[in-house]
Amino acid sequence: MTTTGYKPLEGLLVLDFAQFLSGPSAALRLADLGARVIKVERPDGGDLCRRLYVSNLELDGDSTLFHSINRNKESVSANLKDPEDLKLIRALIEKADVMIQNFRPGVIERIGLHYDAVKEWNPRLVYGEITGYGKTGPWSGKPGQDLLVQSLSGLAWLNGNADQPPVPFGLSVADMFAGAHLVQGILACLVRRSVTGKGGYVEVSLLESILDVQFEVLTTHMNDGGKLPERSAVNNANAYLGAPYGIYETADGYLALAMGSVVQLGQLLDCDELNAFHEPSTWFTHRDEIKTILKRHLHSNTTSYWIARLEPADYWCADVLNWERLLSHDAFRELNMTQQTVNGNGAKLTTTRCPIRIDGQLLFSPVGAPKIGEHTAQIKEEVMPG
Repeated sequence: MTTTGYKPLEGLLVLDFAQFLSGPSAALRLADLGARVIKVERPDGGDLCRRLYVSNLELDGDSTLFHSINRNKESVSANLKDPEDLKLIRALIEKADVMIQNFRPGVIERIGLHYDAVKEWNPRLVYGEITGYGKTGPWSGKPGQDLLVQSLSGLAWLNGNADQPPVPFGLSVADMFAGAHLVQGILACLVRRSVTGKGGYVEVSLLESILDVQFEVLTTHMNDGGKLPERSAVNNANAYLGAPYGIYETADGYLALAMGSVVQLGQLLDCDELNAFHEPSTWFTHRDEIKTILKRHLHSNTTSYWIARLEPADYWCADVLNWERLLSHDAFRELNMTQQTVNGNGAKLTTTRCPIRIDGQLLFSPVGAPKIGEHTAQIKEEVMPG
C-alpha cells in the first residue's frame, strides 16, 4: 500500500533552521505529511548533526543519523550574519508558512530572526521554537542535550533495578517528544490560521516535553505526599506497578509480563508458590518476593512454552525480540515500515517511513537528505528572480 493522491500538507512551505534532532525531527514529520521543507544551514559545515555519528556509520560524507532525520528536505546554505544572505532568508520567510528553529535563547534575537521581527514580514507565519529548558529561569542557558535533560527531569530514576544507579533511556526521548509536541502546536496554529488568517508562535522545551511524558507517574508523586518512586529490586519495569510487571529470563530467551492477577498467573504457570498472594495489595507490597519466585520458575522452560500457556487465557505477555528477530517476523513485514531513500549523489539509505496513515494510505518518500546548500541557486532564482 503506497501513497496516492494528495498529502494533507502539500502546498505548505516550511523553513527548517534547526540542528541536531528535536527541531529537524519536527520538520521531517511535516515533510512526510506533504510540506515542502527547506533546510537552512551554515555554509561551513551545516547542521552539526552531519558530524554526529551513531556507531561511526557514514553515508556520502555525512552521518547516517543526519540522513535519517533530514530526508525529504532541500538545503539552502546561508551565513545568517551576512546581509546579502539575509536578503534571501527574508525572501523565503515572506513566502513561508512555517519556520522552525532551536537556537539557544538570545541567539536568534541577535541575528534578528526572532518571532516579533519576522511576523512583521509575514503575519501568516507559524513560528516554532524549541529550547532546552525554556527561555527564562536559572537553567535557560544550559545546553539542551537529551541525556542532560533526562537527568535533570527525574526520568532516569524510573529505569533500572533498585540497586542500580539512575539509568537513562537508550534513545533521545526528550528530543523526539519535543519534536512531536512542536508538530502538534504547529498544526493547531495552522488550523487556527485557516479561520483567522493570522499565524502564531509555538514554543516547546525538551524539559517540558519530558515532564509531560512522565505525567502519569509524576502526578502520582505529587498527590501521594511527595513519596519518591520505588524501583523494584527484581526485574524493574515500572516503579509504580506491582508484580508481575517486568521482563524475565527463560530457558532460551526472555518473557515480558504486564499487569495481571498473580494468583491466575500461578495457576497458568503451575507455580503453587504464587497462591499465597491472593490479596491484590500484596502484589506491590511483596513485589520483589513475587518476582523472585517468578524469576526462578520461568527459567525452567522456554519462552514459547510459557506463551503457549498464557496467551490462550488472554494473560498479557510477549516474547522479547531483538531487531534481527523483529525485522524477520511476519508482523513487522505486514507493517511495511521501511523505505529506501536516494540522495542527489545516488547514495542509498534504508530507513523507517512515516508512522502515520492518511485515508488508509502509507506515506513514503524516496528523497534522501541534501548536501549543504544543494538547492541554494535553484531556490534563490525561485524567490529572488533576476
